[in-house]
Amino acid sequence: MPGPGIRFRVPPQRRALVERARLVRRLPTEPDRMPRLVLLAAPAGFGKTTLLTQWLTALSHAPVSPAVAWLSVEPADRDVRRFLTGLVASVDHATGGGVPQASAHSQGERQAPPEEVLAHLVTELDELATPLVIALDDVHVAASPEVHAALAFLAEHLPARTTVAMTTRADPALPLARMRARGELLELRAVDLRFTPPEAGAFLTDVMDLELADDQVAAIAARTEGWPAGLQLAALSALARVEDADAVELFIRDFSGSNRFVLDYLLDEVLAAEDDATRAYLLRTSVLEVLSGPLCDALTGRQDSQAMLERLERRNLFVMPLDDGRRWYRYHHLFADALRARLLAESPEEFRELHRTASRWYARHGSIGDAVLHARESGDDGLTAYLVETAIPALRRQRRDQTIIDWVTPLPEAVVRASPLLATTRAWARLASGEVDKVDGWLTIAERPSQPGSPEQQLDLPPDITADRDHEVRLVPGTVAIYRASLAQASGDVAATVEHATRARDLAQPGDHLLLASAAGFLGLADWVEGDLAQAKARFEETRVHLEAVGDLADALGTSVPVAAMTVGLGRPDLARRLLEEDLATAKAHEGPTLASHADLHVTLADVLREAGDVEGARHHLDAARGLGDVASLPENRFRLYAVSADLLASTGDLEGALAMLDRAERLHLPGFLPDIAPLPARRARILVRFGRIDEARAWAAERGSVVDGSTEYRSEYARLTLARLLLAEGGPGLEASLVMLDRIVTAAEAAGRFGRFIDALVVRALTHRALGAPAAGVNDLARALVVGVPAGYRRVYLDEGEAMDGLLRDLLDQPGAAAAHAAARGLLTDSRPATQARHPSTLGTDELTLRELDVLRLLDSDLTGPEVAAHLFVSINTLRTHTRRIFTKLDVTTRRAAVSRARERGLL
Repeated sequence: MPGPGIRFRVPPQRRALVERARLVRRLPTEPDRMPRLVLLAAPAGFGKTTLLTQWLTALSHAPVSPAVAWLSVEPADRDVRRFLTGLVASVDHATGGGVPQASAHSQGERQAPPEEVLAHLVTELDELATPLVIALDDVHVAASPEVHAALAFLAEHLPARTTVAMTTRADPALPLARMRARGELLELRAVDLRFTPPEAGAFLTDVMDLELADDQVAAIAARTEGWPAGLQLAALSALARVEDADAVELFIRDFSGSNRFVLDYLLDEVLAAEDDATRAYLLRTSVLEVLSGPLCDALTGRQDSQAMLERLERRNLFVMPLDDGRRWYRYHHLFADALRARLLAESPEEFRELHRTASRWYARHGSIGDAVLHARESGDDGLTAYLVETAIPALRRQRRDQTIIDWVTPLPEAVVRASPLLATTRAWARLASGEVDKVDGWLTIAERPSQPGSPEQQLDLPPDITADRDHEVRLVPGTVAIYRASLAQASGDVAATVEHATRARDLAQPGDHLLLASAAGFLGLADWVEGDLAQAKARFEETRVHLEAVGDLADALGTSVPVAAMTVGLGRPDLARRLLEEDLATAKAHEGPTLASHADLHVTLADVLREAGDVEGARHHLDAARGLGDVASLPENRFRLYAVSADLLASTGDLEGALAMLDRAERLHLPGFLPDIAPLPARRARILVRFGRIDEARAWAAERGSVVDGSTEYRSEYARLTLARLLLAEGGPGLEASLVMLDRIVTAAEAAGRFGRFIDALVVRALTHRALGAPAAGVNDLARALVVGVPAGYRRVYLDEGEAMDGLLRDLLDQPGAAAAHAAARGLLTDSRPATQARHPSTLGTDELTLRELDVLRLLDSDLTGPEVAAHLFVSINTLRTHTRRIFTKLDVTTRRAAVSRARERGLL
């Protein structure tokens, strides 16, 4: 099989070609005239690749010669990850290592998401010192929405000194109309690529060495409508009659019609002119996408295929070299298609057997992807299934999920049922596509013993590939158990989650780190849902050990998101902060692709810092997460950026901004594996209560059906504490029942060591005691909460309760008690001074700016535009306008400049 580098080489010029000067002249060679996109779009056989190589040759002789990155696009490039790997490798090769970041992010088993690879590529292209042409040949063969999206991004964001040139039979889904209107597109189509009469004459006489009269040349050109492939076939047919002028004349007169008809007719003529051995050789080797001596020998039984290929090239029989050494060739696509159609029509069984032979040859040489493609064409479902099984481990490591789906989906159901590995893979594909109802059936099938009939003895695969497959097959029972644990966890069945995860763990061998990591993770999730945070934390720490053992840094660091949440829940936000800071340092030092957990770590640390009262620190990490973008966050975690932003804004007195952030969080929220212990509706209700919007909070309680009950379920504790705050704000007869509910939560949290929840519940119970006229009991609860929480880094859990908490803190200081509690109380009272305390707007002076309004004011005193200010603050432009109007009203001004001036007068800036 050809080495990977052959895809990056401009095909060598054929020995005899018609110089299409009129077309080459239409393609610019001066750097300042180069368009963003050169599109050569026409059906098969119009010389698109030939013209592209001629233009690139002309560019190489220009005064300022660009680097050329060539990529021969293949059907397997429908998988956008494979396409980008080839694209970046080609550019890196052409520029002498000029795109190191894009290269690092696109290679290997930990390839970054496509959008990140493209972002790095565009950035590094902009930094290149020399112009560049990226030439993509046969783009149509990799048509997929993901590849088209990548090409569209590239076309829209190319730097000025880079041009993309592509050949294709069909227009890709690019913004061609917009590029055409901007003058960024140069396109040549079939009407341009047809041979003119002079070009046809030059081709027939100079290239094909035919001596024809002008009227005969004109007749052939007219009947083929200038179609280059038709001209070549016609010339080959005429050559077979060259000794008989009358026969040549008769041939020219007799053929006519459409391209398809001409192709069929002329193919008959070409094959009839060849001896039986050559005709058989052409037909038998036509099943191959690429040709080499050894591979063609395997299909034909000959020993001289290398010499045969060189001879066919010299005779212009549609054979094109792929490398300078002429070890690898291909037939012209149109010629190959016609030969295959003829072979299939005449000898369907031979057609299939040739594909089987090619498949086995590729498999023996370790090229499993090519082996799969030929096995599929052979119709041998058993061979295809075995090879797909063999390919799965490497595809999983490379995260080529789309390729796996493309290969497994077409397999007959009976074949998949016979293979536990394929049945498991089909279950995974259903799970990935959201077809959860179809997963269990395939898992049940996967648990059955495999059926005999494997073709593995026929293949003589390399030992490492066989070992890879055998290892994957051995893992099937454990993998099935993990998928069942996943389904159980998603449905809330804790007992079944534990059962299946335990089975997976028991089935694993010591070196099965990924299986052991998954099992520990699901056991940890089950413990977390049940409120056993200490055990859950230990499970996730075990998961991390296994992930680190296989070098999965992204997922290993990702475990710190739940571990930090549990650590906070256990009452140690200080330890959570230390863990997150260490992991962020590791993520920052990582030189490969941006880690999928990087932004999630920033958001989690922002939440810890928000609780500690470090507003600027929290903002810094939220900004950092936003700057990293979606590629640095798992999809199910992306809502958390806005949820934490909402809590931070609420803590600084910005209710409207907080609610806007919650709106965005709700739009992004996706079900995930982590338990939803602080549901967004309850978070919204808690903020509404804090700002006195009691009616809206009551609506949440009514919709949820929230009532004071005797439940001790951990999963509902956050909501029940929110309800207790609502009852406290209402001040009605429900306080006594609320107190009983709070007693249960305090007792359960303390017994389980969940000191984060213990502190939260004590704070609400302390305020409830005070509201019921029992200030001593309230002071006692508050003292307990302060002694446990303040040294560990809790602040906002107290301060967010506003003036009622201020009063209780002063009550505590009026009582004799522990020095630690008194010191904590004094510190909190200092922190709650009016300049920094988040209060309900009704308690603010009419001209006093909130912290959020001060943030807006500081940004108004900058060169940022309105939309840029809104983006910086994570708010919509309408929300920004509301803030601005309030600032103008409070400062008694009507313009931005006047607001900044008045703020300076008052010492606000």
